[in-house]
Amino acid sequence: MDLSENVELKSETFGCTNCGADLNYKPGTKSLSCDYCNTQNEIPQLDLNVEELDFYEYLTTKSANENIYSNKYVKCSSCGASSSLDGKISSSNCPYCSTPLIIEDSKDEKLIQPNSLLPFKLAKKEAKSEVKKWINKLWFAPSDLQKAVLNFDHFKGVYMPYWTFDLDTLSNYVGQRGEYYYETVSYTATENGRTVTKYKKVQKIRWFFVNGTVAHFFDDILISASNSLPKKYVSKLEPWDLKNLIPFDKSYLSGFISEKYQVDLEEGFDVAKSATIQEIRSLVRRNIGGDRQRIISLNTNYKDISFKHLLLPVYVSAFRYKNKLYRFLVNGRTGEVQGERPYSWVKISLAILFGLILLGGLYLYFELNK
Repeated sequence: MDLSENVELKSETFGCTNCGADLNYKPGTKSLSCDYCNTQNEIPQLDLNVEELDFYEYLTTKSANENIYSNKYVKCSSCGASSSLDGKISSSNCPYCSTPLIIEDSKDEKLIQPNSLLPFKLAKKEAKSEVKKWINKLWFAPSDLQKAVLNFDHFKGVYMPYWTFDLDTLSNYVGQRGEYYYETVSYTATENGRTVTKYKKVQKIRWFFVNGTVAHFFDDILISASNSLPKKYVSKLEPWDLKNLIPFDKSYLSGFISEKYQVDLEEGFDVAKSATIQEIRSLVRRNIGGDRQRIISLNTNYKDISFKHLLLPVYVSAFRYKNKLYRFLVNGRTGEVQGERPYSWVKISLAILFGLILLGGLYLYFELNK
């Protein structure tokens, strides 16, 4: 199966041990909560460790080792994202752009199961509170923005897919080390109508060819496997407390949406390699030493590569303000808020006008008090 297909899933429902109603995961706990009788159904804890999988071995044998299960999804006609569906609903909206979904177009799809996740820690009410704080801190935001944003009808909890990579690197380089030295040079100048000779020290650099090897281990390089949201906002949700990852359990997905990987394993590894380049070049420059460094050639070998595929919790909301779509995200563990926002050009213009008046007043004050 192609990991790059754009599919989201929703976990199967679980029945309450008291009344039989469907249960939802209660963020920040190890329980499934019943909305009808308020019974807290404890999630059985698996005595398992979150394992790192060997990259090359998985690519060779993945068809035999993949855990597969099925779910129903529907593709948004506006933004192209695919959302999971609860079998009992008759209407829904895309979590990424709030466009109404055509339920009749939903299809069953086989999905690859992640091997670990971070459960939601913040309840929806707490996440909404963080959004309100974020809005109140926005400079030059339209006065009616809060009313537009805080329509939480389309505020969804989404488990977003990620890869993490551990890898050893061995980098061979050829370069140059530059060392400063100084020479005293003469020059002429005119003083009191006379031409005089003066001396000054001029910095110069002497270059030496060098070569060497740098080794470095990278731990948990985090790569988003979703293309549904702007990368610049997704990356700013970090850091994530990956030390608290737990083995995948569908119970924690109950009541939430989770998205299938759109970036497959090999593509994710290419992105991870790109993420190591800046750090490796910094290590090489440090190894070269001297006052200046030049890297002429650099060849990096990657070995002992392992990975995890996991789900991280994000609250997502899309809102329209003056016919333009804006989206914001909330880290479901820390409450960090990132997103798009409109500006009030009226407020900006008034601020500029006020600044000009203030400057004009200060100028007039100093002129009158000379």
